[in-house]
Amino acid sequence: MTATGNAVWSSRFAFIMASVGFAVGLGNIWRFPYVTGENGGSAFVVIYLLCAVAIGIPCLMAELLVGRRGGGSPPTSMAVVATESGRSDRWKVVGGLGVITAYTIAITYAVVVGWVLWYLGRALLTGFTDFDAAVAETTFAGLLADNQSMVIWTLIGNVIVGTIIYAGVTAGIERAVTIMMPLMFSLLVGLSVYNYFAGGFIETLKWLFTPDFSKVTGATFLAAVGQAFFSIGVGMGGMMTYGAYLPKDFSIARGAGTIVLADTFIALLAGFVVFPAVFHFGLDMASGPGLIFQTLPVAFSQMPGGAVFALLFFVMLAVAGVTSMVGLLESVTSWTKEKLGTTRQRSTILVVGSVTCLSVISVLSYNTWEDYRLLGMNFNEFTEALYDKLFLPMAGLLVALFTGWFMHPDHSADELRDDTQWYGPWRGLTRLIVVPAVAVILVTGLI
Repeated sequence: MTATGNAVWSSRFAFIMASVGFAVGLGNIWRFPYVTGENGGSAFVVIYLLCAVAIGIPCLMAELLVGRRGGGSPPTSMAVVATESGRSDRWKVVGGLGVITAYTIAITYAVVVGWVLWYLGRALLTGFTDFDAAVAETTFAGLLADNQSMVIWTLIGNVIVGTIIYAGVTAGIERAVTIMMPLMFSLLVGLSVYNYFAGGFIETLKWLFTPDFSKVTGATFLAAVGQAFFSIGVGMGGMMTYGAYLPKDFSIARGAGTIVLADTFIALLAGFVVFPAVFHFGLDMASGPGLIFQTLPVAFSQMPGGAVFALLFFVMLAVAGVTSMVGLLESVTSWTKEKLGTTRQRSTILVVGSVTCLSVISVLSYNTWEDYRLLGMNFNEFTEALYDKLFLPMAGLLVALFTGWFMHPDHSADELRDDTQWYGPWRGLTRLIVVPAVAVILVTGLI
């Protein structure tokens, strides 16, 4: 049941690195620390870990098995698997929703990657010397007002991503991730070790591993499930696309467990990179997205060896952003290639080129077009609301609903034949936990 001529991962290691690269992105290193800070610290971490296991792993397994069985882009895979289960091929709309979600995320994500690259250049040239809170705020505000710089750095990021996808699965994606992911992991470990001696490490341990459940609210649970979805990368079509390249002898359950474990471990490591500096220099733990771009440069300017630390940190952040962008746009490229009957190269140019053009609108929405509103939101706010509150949870819900309740049990069992002991728990969790939980997230986000 695989698509004719479909590429296949050359090794399990390559698939794991590509999947971890997709899952481990700015959602871990940029988003996880500030979401943790905004939601009370360790109690949020505990709930997040439970959500990652009980919801993240079943959702990831569902996407991988549909992708492998269908053997094509997300819409094609959903149509193939639905048809053989005696269901309507209109289920392909679910796969299409994943592709749309990935494309929508990529439009604004590309701009954030551009910010990372700009800060990487700044770290290389100045190391944030003499940065204080006022300078940091002025610098970030200046970047948001500088359309030319943001467009240039967004373009540079998209060219890097496009070059990797253009080269193909083996020569492009595999080659890039097998170099970049070990590099990123090494940088995370090295920076964490550095923080052990630099100060704030003990406070971070207490913050992350001494939960105060009295601070837990319904919003904490919603934030944890949302972060698990965003961080692991389900609902975006990327994992389903990567699943289409899996050989039949690959254990989906073990692969999904490894990916979620690595993703979670790296998210916690990111905490040990970010939080010690925040504690040591008395910075604001709940400063939101500005934690990375405004708060940390102040810390870099004050710490011994801060220039080197800053450079390594933004190299790591750039790697995370690029590998995630590759995963997002690979699903779109795969679908475009199938739909138009064209080459991977032409499809890559079309997809990355269109994302770049739309990213210009995202850039302008930070300044020149900020006052142009749709439903009371500017372009960025509207785009983020679409994928965060609607597309992501809806795509995840429908994939879980299909695999748990509509896919023929013999077919899902066949895809998990090397994991027979996990089939029952996976199906039970998908049907009785994932579907209701994600449905609640969807409804809550919309009201």
